[in-house]
Amino acid sequence: MSDTSTNSSGNGADTAQPQDAPQVKMNVLAQYIRDMSFENILAQKGTKGEAQPDVQVQVNLDAKKRQAENQYEVIMKLKVDSKTKSSGDQLFLMELEYAGIFHIENVPENQLHPFLLIECPRMLFPFVRRIVSDVSRDGGFPPLNLENIDFVQLYRAEIQRRQQAQAAQAGSPEQTGQA
Repeated sequence: MSDTSTNSSGNGADTAQPQDAPQVKMNVLAQYIRDMSFENILAQKGTKGEAQPDVQVQVNLDAKKRQAENQYEVIMKLKVDSKTKSSGDQLFLMELEYAGIFHIENVPENQLHPFLLIECPRMLFPFVRRIVSDVSRDGGFPPLNLENIDFVQLYRAEIQRRQQAQAAQAGSPEQTGQA
């Protein structure tokens, strides 16, 4: 017999994880649309004909602690702007705020911020993708299937943007003090 069977059943020593490191627990308690708007500008203008769309997607994330212990609300704000490639005329505009309420335990404090803005949006994204597809189709356009979003890259870009803003702001008081 091998030691593998005793380790996998939990009777032997578990060498995969240290005993002192608690396992991260995350549960999605609720998810919902906070706000949504879809404007079919093409239909409002009465424009006809085929148009080659140029779609721009902006994503913003927000997270906040709730009053209940270990509960957080994560909000994904999406703005989808579709214009014609040839003339730049607006086809449609969609704004969506989709939120999830998460129960999170055993995440170290220094890792909580990236966890909330990377892992939680990953859980919400398939639902956001479905809503965008359904609403664009129901709005009279072909279904818009969003590509996967790299939430790690999005997080890093936001951290870098904040650091640059802080550096620029740190330079501003000296310039205004000399004037």
